[in-house]
Amino acid sequence: MNRKAKRFGLGTLLLLGLLAAYIQMSDRSYVYKAVVYNFADIDDNDIFEQREVDAPPQAQPWPLAKEYNQLQLPKKLQRLHEDLESIAFLVIKDDSILYEQYWGGYSDESLSNSFSMAKSIVGMLVGVAIKEGKIQSVEQPVGDFLPEFRKGDKAKIRIKHLLWMSSGLNWDESYSNPFSMTTEAYYGTDLEKVINRLEAEEEPGQQWSYKSGDTQVLGFVLQEATGKSLSEYAEEKLWKPLGAAHDAEWSVDRPAGIEKAYCCFFSNARDFARLGKLYLQNGIWNGDTIVPPSYVKASLTPNGLPAATDGEKVNFYGYQWWLLPDYKGQDIFYARGILGQYIIVIPEKDLIIVRLGKERGERINNHPSEVMAMIDAVNKMVE
Repeated sequence: MNRKAKRFGLGTLLLLGLLAAYIQMSDRSYVYKAVVYNFADIDDNDIFEQREVDAPPQAQPWPLAKEYNQLQLPKKLQRLHEDLESIAFLVIKDDSILYEQYWGGYSDESLSNSFSMAKSIVGMLVGVAIKEGKIQSVEQPVGDFLPEFRKGDKAKIRIKHLLWMSSGLNWDESYSNPFSMTTEAYYGTDLEKVINRLEAEEEPGQQWSYKSGDTQVLGFVLQEATGKSLSEYAEEKLWKPLGAAHDAEWSVDRPAGIEKAYCCFFSNARDFARLGKLYLQNGIWNGDTIVPPSYVKASLTPNGLPAATDGEKVNFYGYQWWLLPDYKGQDIFYARGILGQYIIVIPEKDLIIVRLGKERGERINNHPSEVMAMIDAVNKMVE
């Protein structure tokens, strides 16, 4: 080995040693797990602690439409599913399954990661807690539940600000940086420590800035307000009343820990669709009010705040739901996850679309391009 190679080898070892020392001293051992697994995956329930969300003893099965799987997917949409590695595609029309397809060994029973669709579930649970009087209203201060939010500028933050993604907290929404708060929350083992480090850097309610930390704070609020874990509350108030066919799972930061509220609810296409149906029906299920209709309406109303990125008025986000208003004459709302997980609802045509998969396409005006492609294709299918 020549001198240059030796120097390079020693330099590399020294650098790695310093990096390891920094990781150890800064209590960032989660970085090792982040490096090993490289990027979040739809099957990450295999690498995290999970808390079960039990289905009811008696499921409420989806009826099959008379034309079930008789319609052909447009070739362009079929290619899109292949290119983006879809694992499930489900279309429900008039409360019946019109079309479904699965790929890669996945089925209508397979669990996969919701990623940020979980944010919409948390938003729903806030509405449930308001209905039950556990939370007074969206105007209630977060500090009423969390002591860390009773002092300084953080005391100004209300539940509405978290729902709107307008808390002003200094959460670092970075997916590629192994030292970011998002990476630590995903791979780490102490969500409370991460949230307690947050500081208010801007006045709440002044601008929209997408931050998973806002939803995680909502998770802590719900736990304090209800005295139950998110999984227990979701099981009791959503999963069982909606007649889910299969048990779900929610990733927790450690055994007996807290759920990753901003992500990581594992279920299947048919059961995810029930969440879309609940909001399609204004929070009412089989005649019972699960989420107050007034709260559902507020959830699907644009917050109208300026976006932190460009200052443009936000017409695409409500309470933890994405909105696509007046898209070719239709007002559409949807839940979405980072790898192209979607529950898309088109009220005008009584349509629910669920897509699960491994990749997501490019964004067009704040929306992934495949969302519009799926909407266009399904609208054409049901003409």
